[in-house]
Amino acid sequence: MGAIAFTLFVVFIIWRMLPPRGIRQIKVDELKTMLQDKNKQFVDVRTPAEYQRNHIPGFQNIPLHMLESQANQRILKEKEIILICQSGMRSLQACRILKKKGYMKLANVRGGMNAWF
Repeated sequence: MGAIAFTLFVVFIIWRMLPPRGIRQIKVDELKTMLQDKNKQFVDVRTPAEYQRNHIPGFQNIPLHMLESQANQRILKEKEIILICQSGMRSLQACRILKKKGYMKLANVRGGMNAWF
């Protein structure tokens, strides 16, 4: 019984880490080529303190805990949304939130700011 519970737990954790369908995973090299694209919107979902310490120019800061309430006012559905955080996990969660809100063009920066530097 314990082995089954452990297996289910591991499967659940792996499932939570995989990106949902329709969410692209991009590397920082690909992000660097996109930064001047006016058809994309760049969103950093880290805390304001993290964002202040260092951020990529062109990214606007919408902390993850405020994303759901501010998305409709600050994020355009017609653009591709590129999301970043420190490691790629919060931005993946942000992608899931936006997907549920009807955003269709989403990309998560794999490795986040850790991979940027």
